[in-house]
Amino acid sequence: MITMEDIIREGHPTLRKVAEEVQFPLSQADIDLGHEMLEFLQNSQDPVKAEELHLRGGVGLAAPQLDISKRIIALHVPSNDPENPEPTLSTVMYNPKILSHSVQDACLGEGEGCLSVDREVPGYVVRHARITLTYYDENGKKQKKRLKNYEAIVVQHEIDHLNGVMFYDHINEGNPFALKEGVLVIE
Repeated sequence: MITMEDIIREGHPTLRKVAEEVQFPLSQADIDLGHEMLEFLQNSQDPVKAEELHLRGGVGLAAPQLDISKRIIALHVPSNDPENPEPTLSTVMYNPKILSHSVQDACLGEGEGCLSVDREVPGYVVRHARITLTYYDENGKKQKKRLKNYEAIVVQHEIDHLNGVMFYDHINEGNPFALKEGVLVIE
């Protein structure tokens, strides 16, 4: 079971490396890793388990954050809809790749955080409002998804980890809260 002790923190060299693609068919170790990453996110969002295991809440996790330089991300995005509490996106993606993106940009009004960053980093992280991506599931089947707003931002944050990019690399150093006209701010 993955805990906060398994997550490497900023400054660790693996977080700045470009991760390697995984080979198919997947090894059992890569399948198990994906399951464990998703389980960590589910546990981190369960108030009882999170407290018991001392987990910070997360919606996404990339293998490089576990000091494993492979192109694997797990996502567990909770629903904001009380009528339908099922997660809007809960999956493991192997070798995810963004095919296209919108011209419109978006950012989270509260900024972004990261399980590998133990400090507050103020500022807007501007990303694409909509993306189309492909990835492989654990059975080696190619998938294609269109995502927008919060889900798109989460996926872009995790894919950045696969490319050695941290979220704060996107923040305007001179003016962290500067936004171009037309950027969608998601609250």
